[in-house]
This record gives sequence, C-alpha cells and structure tokens, in this order.
Amino acid sequence: MKRVMCLLALLMSLTFNALFMTTPGVSAITYGFVDSNNSFSNTGAFVVKSITTGQIFPICSGTMITANVFLTASHCTIAFNQDLALRGFVAYVSLDASIPFGTFTSNQTNLLPVAYVVTNPNYTQRQNDPGDIGALILESPVVGITPATLAHCGLLDQLADRNGLKNAVLTAVGYGVQERGVGQGPPSFQDVNPVPRMYAFSSFNALNNGYIRLSQNPAKGDGGTCFGDSGGPDFLSVNGERILVAITITGDSVCRATNVDYRLDTISAQGFLAYLNGSFGTSIPILC
Repeated sequence: MKRVMCLLALLMSLTFNALFMTTPGVSAITYGFVDSNNSFSNTGAFVVKSITTGQIFPICSGTMITANVFLTASHCTIAFNQDLALRGFVAYVSLDASIPFGTFTSNQTNLLPVAYVVTNPNYTQRQNDPGDIGALILESPVVGITPATLAHCGLLDQLADRNGLKNAVLTAVGYGVQERGVGQGPPSFQDVNPVPRMYAFSSFNALNNGYIRLSQNPAKGDGGTCFGDSGGPDFLSVNGERILVAITITGDSVCRATNVDYRLDTISAQGFLAYLNGSFGTSIPILC
C-alpha cells in the first residue's frame, strides 16, 4: 500500500481534521537511526505549505539526483497535483535534517521552491512495473549538495547473476513516523515533531523486473520504512561507492515485514529520467 495520503492525514490531524484517508501511499524509517552526522544530506522531504495558514507538512521523501532535480514517487506527485494543489497547498523541498511541521512550523526551515511537480506519464498501478517514479524540478539549483549517484542499467540483475545480492544490505533513508507501537488497543505509530531525517539497514529479500523487496523485520535485525518515506532512496554500496538503486514505494501496513522498492536500473525508470531531460531541460545522467 502506498502511504502518502495516510501520512498527511496523520500529520494534519495534529492541527485540524484529516484531509483524506482514501488513496493508498508510503512510508518513514523504522528501527533505524537519526542522521545526526548529516551523512545523507542529499536526501530530503517533499513538503507542502498551506497558503492560508502558512503551516508546512512533509508528505514524502526523495533524493537530489542533480542540482535541481529531486527524485520521488509518482504516487506522491499525483497526490499533490490532483488534490493538494487544488486545496491551496504549494510544493517545496527541504533538505534540512529536522523539519518542524503543523503548529510547530518554523520560518527557520529552509524551503526550496519547486517549479514543476512531475508525474511519470507511464505511471500505472500494474504489479510488474507501475512506473511509480516522479520528480520535483526546483526553481533554482541547490548549492553545496552532492547529488546521489544513480545505478547503471541492469546493475541489480548483474549482481543477482553473480549471487551478489544474497547477503546484500541496503540503506533506506527518509522522513516520517518511526516505530509501530503495540499494547492496549490497535497498533499505533510513534511520531515526533520536528521529524528527523533517519536511515535504516534492510537486508535483501527478492528481485523482479520492477521491484526489489527488502526485509525490514526487526526480529531479524532489519529496519526499514513506514508512513512518510515514499520516494525516499535505497542505497547500496557497490565497490565502495554509495549507489542509489531504488526508491521506496510500498510495504506492509504495520511497517514490520517487507519494504517494496521501485528499481532505478531498469529501462523504464531510465526512460522517465530521459523524459525529464527532454521536457524540462534537466541534465540527469542516462545510464541505459
């Protein structure tokens, strides 16, 4: 299930009635660590701001892949374009390590204006390849941030053919709710405000044409994603280099079993990046 809408409803319920709970959406980091050393400074939040109240809300996560392109999920961008923009929200990116939201909104938060919120024209919800990859094109390039290195075409298949994924551990990064709480009543999700950038380690589970699946079962020593991490990066160390190989798309409803991530080393994913270059004049490396 994709959790962007559920996350926004959760955050907004802190200050006023939830806007919506119907569209499925993704995730925040569970059983992980706060990025206190700013190790993942190219990872940020897709933030929306109310033009009436001035309050901000992080709804998804993502990664800078060039100085002005923030990669995220299409179910996040389409939620903005088809609903939030119509409700008077404006899109921003924040690369701050900690983001206060709702009634705690601060004018100290560094908000980067977005020129275009781009949904993949090939976005569907088919199981084999949903095309769930989107982007925010910033009005101005970001200074002082090193963009993430994208996976070359077929990287994960090549590693799998050499049995190189069997014991692989990927790093998921994002913003959002943290851990599932249990006890009296139904499961709940712990949240903090300001929300920090966090990361967690997830072990390889399975690979198919469109997705890589990761274990986020804490009983196995894994962490992973939950509400608010949609579009956030999954990094894999290859020959000592941190490579952006996938983005968080979905997972189980209690954020304890499986993180399902959209592969970036496929022809279809690279095709979307080429579409951005052709339509918006960006300069994303095309590696297929």
